[in-house]
Amino acid sequence: MAVDVQRVTVLGAGSWGTAFAKVLADAGRDVTMWARRAEIAAEIAAEHTNGGYLPGVGLPPGLTATSDPAEALDGAEAVVLAVPSQSLRANLTSWKGLLPSSAILVSLAKGVELGTLKRMSEVISEISGVPDGDVVVVSGPNLAKEIAHEQPAAAVLACADHDRAVAVQKASFTPYFRPYTNTDVVGVELGGACKNVIALSCGMAAGMGFGTNTMATLITRGLAEMARLGAKLGADPLTFAGLAGLGDLVATCSSPLSRNRSFGERLGRGDTLEEAQRAAGGQVAEGVMSCSSIRELASSFGVDMPITDAMHRVCHEAVDPRQVGAELLGREQKHEWS
Repeated sequence: MAVDVQRVTVLGAGSWGTAFAKVLADAGRDVTMWARRAEIAAEIAAEHTNGGYLPGVGLPPGLTATSDPAEALDGAEAVVLAVPSQSLRANLTSWKGLLPSSAILVSLAKGVELGTLKRMSEVISEISGVPDGDVVVVSGPNLAKEIAHEQPAAAVLACADHDRAVAVQKASFTPYFRPYTNTDVVGVELGGACKNVIALSCGMAAGMGFGTNTMATLITRGLAEMARLGAKLGADPLTFAGLAGLGDLVATCSSPLSRNRSFGERLGRGDTLEEAQRAAGGQVAEGVMSCSSIRELASSFGVDMPITDAMHRVCHEAVDPRQVGAELLGREQKHEWS
């Protein structure tokens, strides 16, 4: 029977980590956030805001924060990992000895690790020693700013141990946030990682002045890429028609709130990777890194992912977006599902 999680720690105080912490607090849970920078922790604890990431959003009075990971993790029944995918391993290694042995580990990170080509739940399992099937992963159309403003949204919580997913579902259910459960961790994680790459392509298309037909084409052909890779890795095809697949893909590819889409749009307008990064406040969109690891993962399984390959070439080989666009359109003609 699923446990009733009351005490939750969120490690990471970026936009999504803060928004999810708010969801948990609004669901009546006792939530403590860890922030790397002491000034952010102090702002959250004293002023109940995180203006650097979610300006204009008031946080629940009961939500607390600290920059001391030991203090944050003390007594946690669930631990939410809300750090970028490519820094998850280093962060979790430093926290390993502080994790309560019985805590449910929850991943908000969306990506495939460079070098190892591991999904985030696999990285968490390797470092923490928790069985891979016990990690809960969160995905879906979850733009942080909209959720923080309590606009209606849904998410999917995936775990091979369904009781663990149900425990987190109960702990994060609010009038504006509706979580569903799923046992297909592979499909949910691949959807969350791949959609960032496809959102880059949609942003580039927008930056080049293309319209709705182009966006719809990239979204649907991107979905086909995701599903092909998922099928090869044993995912349930239905997952890609759900919140972690099509749902997240549409939101991330369509909204100006999406960091990946906005980053891609700057590249489509002619900015270099460095110029786009400066415009994004020094941050690199997840898809910029994930396009390389997903491309390598697909190649190792013999899966054709032409949009992902094109994004790697633009971001890491300085190929002009217009060139890869022309190459995508000029590929060999074939049946839609071949």
